[in-house]
Amino acid sequence: MKTIRVKLGQNSYNICIDSGILSQTGQILRELGLNDKAVIITNPIVEKLYSTSLKQSLASKGFRTTTLFVPDGEEYKSLESAGKLYHQLTESGAERTTPLLALGGGVIGDLAGFVAATYMRGVPLVQLPTTLLAQVDSSIGGKVAVNHGQLKNNIGAFHQPKTVISDTATLKTLPDTEMANGISEVIKYAVIKDKELFTYLEKNLDLIKSLDDNALETIIAKSAQIKAEVVENDEKDMGLRNTLNFGHTIGHAVETVSDFEIAHGQAVAIGMMAMVKIAAKLGIIGPNIIIRLEKLLKRAGLMTRLPRLEVKQIMQAMQYDKKVQSGKIRFILPRAIGEVFITDDVNPALVEKILMELK
Repeated sequence: MKTIRVKLGQNSYNICIDSGILSQTGQILRELGLNDKAVIITNPIVEKLYSTSLKQSLASKGFRTTTLFVPDGEEYKSLESAGKLYHQLTESGAERTTPLLALGGGVIGDLAGFVAATYMRGVPLVQLPTTLLAQVDSSIGGKVAVNHGQLKNNIGAFHQPKTVISDTATLKTLPDTEMANGISEVIKYAVIKDKELFTYLEKNLDLIKSLDDNALETIIAKSAQIKAEVVENDEKDMGLRNTLNFGHTIGHAVETVSDFEIAHGQAVAIGMMAMVKIAAKLGIIGPNIIIRLEKLLKRAGLMTRLPRLEVKQIMQAMQYDKKVQSGKIRFILPRAIGEVFITDDVNPALVEKILMELK
C-alpha cells in the first residue's frame, strides 16, 4: 500500500492506495475514531459492484450502515439531489459525527462532499473513489460542489475528507472511455509539475491502459503527491492551486456548451491542446511540446480537436469561469513540460483564433 499524507494541520489526512483496500475500510475508519454509524452515498451501478465488500468490512468493525442512492450522470450533481439527500439523512438518523462515505466517481464524490460540508454545518466525509479521474483528482483537496443551471461546480465549499481510500481494483471494471478521462488528468499533472511523470506516461501508457497494478499505483500516487503538495500550499485556491486547472478553463466551457455530452477528461484534453498552442503563438514554448502532448493524448484515446461546437459560445461560457478576476480570464500556460504559470494577459482574439484552428 502507498500512503500520501496531505498536511493541513488539524485537517490533515491520508490518501491510501492499493488493490483490494476497500475491504480494509472498516479498520481504517475505526483507527480514525469514527463512530458506529455510517452512510454510504453511491449510485446503483457502483453499489452492485463494490458495496458487498465495503459493507462486510464496515460490519466487521461494528458499523451500522445506511445506503443512499443517486442516479448515474452529471445532471444529478445538483441542488435538487442534495436536497433529497438532506431529507434522507434526517430520516436515517444521521448525526454530526456520522461519516458520509462517497463511493463512486467524481459526481458522487462532489455531491456527497457538498452534502457533508453543509448538512448540520458539516459532518465527516470519507472519499472512496472508484474511477481513475476521481482517484487522481476530484477526491483529493476538499473542493466539493454541485452544478447549477449550465454552470459547472459554481455552488460549493471546501470540506476536507477524513481519508481517501483508492482501491485500484475498482478500475478493472471501468470502460476504456472512463480510463481515458482519468489519464487526461494524469497528463495534466505531468505538464504542470513533473516532466519525469510525462516521460513515464510516454513509455508506459500501454501498460497503464492494460490495467497493470504497479503502473496504476505509480501514476495514482504520483498524481496524488503533486496535488497534495499544491493543496498544502494553497488550500483555498487563492493562487498556486489555480495551476491545477491547466486546460480546465476552456475544458469546462466545452463541457457546458456541449450540455455535458463531452466528458470532463476529453474536454480538458482539448483545453490543454489550446493552452500549448497559445503558448507557442506567444513564443513561450517550441513546437516539440505540442507534438509530444498531442501524440500522448491521441494514444490515450483523448480528443485533440474541437468537435462541432460554436466557438463564440465557448468564449462566452469562459466568462463565467471561477478564475475570472476583474473581468479578465486567467489562463495557465506552460513554459516547459513540468512548469506552468498563471496569466491574465492573453488576448481573447488569440484564444478565439486558436479554438477556430482546433475545429
